[in-house]
Amino acid sequence: MAETYRARIGYLGPSAPSSPHIKKVLTFVPADIEVVFEQLILHDGRLSDLRGKLDLIVNAAAEFAGKRQLDGLVFPGAPREVLNPGLFARFSASLKIPVATALRSSAAALRAFAAHRVLLMTPFDESINRPIRDFLAEAGIQGVSAPQTVQYYADAAKLTPADIEALTENALAQHPDVEAVYFQGGVLDPIDSLEKLEGKLSLSVIASNPAMLWFILSRLGLKYQIHGFGRLLASWPALPDD
Repeated sequence: MAETYRARIGYLGPSAPSSPHIKKVLTFVPADIEVVFEQLILHDGRLSDLRGKLDLIVNAAAEFAGKRQLDGLVFPGAPREVLNPGLFARFSASLKIPVATALRSSAAALRAFAAHRVLLMTPFDESINRPIRDFLAEAGIQGVSAPQTVQYYADAAKLTPADIEALTENALAQHPDVEAVYFQGGVLDPIDSLEKLEGKLSLSVIASNPAMLWFILSRLGLKYQIHGFGRLLASWPALPDD
């Protein structure tokens, strides 16, 4: 008997479907949600090369959505979003399905927890962190950046959960007045540490991949309680008003 899914979600990201990163994402997707992965590579290592790819991205997303008959689309990657201004508006105009981007989903999650000042943890340098903070500011959230975690963003994939926990605690010592922690950038992966960090720090910790899942399924009118991956998926708050 064919398996029945409540929704088919497309994931249009830079990682190969067989990558460890994607395998981690699948660990918190509900069993009755089908996720279809398609890789979209937009640069060969220099994040600045992502700039000016708006038409390419939107055309690829529209083709993917139509070809696979998607109910919703997840588009991860904050650099891909901040270096192509107007991306979400173009998605909304070109696609007839809900779209979850990394920044919009994470900002919505932070607002759902009434966090107005947050610690931003990323593997990026200031050229990417600054527009992320600007995006948060437009959503009424003040972001403060931790010191740059690694010299080259991809090196963050080598960090262990213990390394990530130590970096977070050291950054919080410099910014003790924040109301939440926001991890952006899949290579700086906090998924295995979310529950531990939230318990130890008594703060909500938002990571972009769980936030995108929560956002897109909420936009489709679906609600779950997914334990083991932090308060957002476990409590599943309502989407805040736009």
